[in-house]
Amino acid sequence: MMLKFLHAADLHIDSPLKGLERYEGAPVAEVRGATRLALANVVDLAIAERVNFVLIAGDLCDGDWKDYGTGLFLNAQFSKLRDHGIPVVTIRGNHDAANHMVRQLRPPENVLELSIDSAESRELKDCNVVVHGRGYRDRAERGNMAAAYPPSWSGHYNIGLLHTSATGRDGHEPYAPCTLEDMRSREYDYWALGHVHTREELSAEPWIVFPGNTQGRHIRETGPKGCMLVTVDSSNRTTAEFRPLDVLRWEHCRVDLRNAQDVDDALEAASAAIRKSLDERDGRPLAIRVEFVGASACHDKLAVRQDGLSADVRDLVRNLSDGTAWVEKVRLRTKPSRTRDGDDGPIGELIAYLQELRADATLREELGGALADLVRVLPAELCETGDFLDVNSADRVAELLDDVGPMILENLG
Repeated sequence: MMLKFLHAADLHIDSPLKGLERYEGAPVAEVRGATRLALANVVDLAIAERVNFVLIAGDLCDGDWKDYGTGLFLNAQFSKLRDHGIPVVTIRGNHDAANHMVRQLRPPENVLELSIDSAESRELKDCNVVVHGRGYRDRAERGNMAAAYPPSWSGHYNIGLLHTSATGRDGHEPYAPCTLEDMRSREYDYWALGHVHTREELSAEPWIVFPGNTQGRHIRETGPKGCMLVTVDSSNRTTAEFRPLDVLRWEHCRVDLRNAQDVDDALEAASAAIRKSLDERDGRPLAIRVEFVGASACHDKLAVRQDGLSADVRDLVRNLSDGTAWVEKVRLRTKPSRTRDGDDGPIGELIAYLQELRADATLREELGGALADLVRVLPAELCETGDFLDVNSADRVAELLDDVGPMILENLG
């Protein structure tokens, strides 16, 4: 028989989207409701595709709800699936394990949550499918859960539902670690994974897939977000297709200034790069970080007017997008294309000292420690206004030296 299902994960319903709300004109309503609308898109897709069931591989929620409104919204969406005869099979991820209120609100009868005590198998008799899985009892699951999953059921389509870091992924806690061989040894037809927010297909025989989260929540979660639409034909051949369902998209826009001679050239290069990002957003509202890079003749001019540059870029994005894109942050990561080594006297000595600081990692670490001591005594509201006070690495101190050098020389020169 033909089989069709959705595989989603890491919906993080009502998780705050970070990085836009403090800016005038930012889409506050879209930002606050994006994770809910992404789930509604999952439900609409399931109904439109007439799927047999929906899998959610953990982190449906984002920890404890602020109130029962989150749970009521979830139940309303699951009830829409129930009304179309679509069951939902889910497990708890690390964020769900921290949610105490979810135990007090009964979901609709079409929602099947797998055990948090041990791996179990649930048969979906109408489509000859068995889903094997286990949810998190505690927020931090350090053991290999996949190794304890049950063997496959003969004569059924077998699915493993697992919230895991697999062999480890940058930016994600190493929860429920396992290898591809651990999963393949179970002889399942499909592994529906969750926890990692970047879409990744670990294997196609069998399919082992991280779908990524359904809605990017900040600038580190860029690009299209959504779920997998999985189809199984009458010969048990499986195909998995990504479907974007995000409501608001996040993107990095890098502007190369190697050929820029002045501020006008820099803004012209920014305009071209921003237009490209706008063309690739699939019609969605866009939150964009604009980052200027490269060794440039106009580095000094930009470094001394970073606030003005940021304002120019925000105005540029607003005009190019007709108000449907917003700047999350503007960063200057350029370097001077030439130095002033020929200067004599005190200015030459200052240049030499800045270059020594820039080149010596030990000196940069010492400077970073001194700056960190200063940051600790500054008012909290000042530290929250941006990342210019981030001095937690020698590389970041080097970037600050690249910025402060031209500022000093401009005022002395």
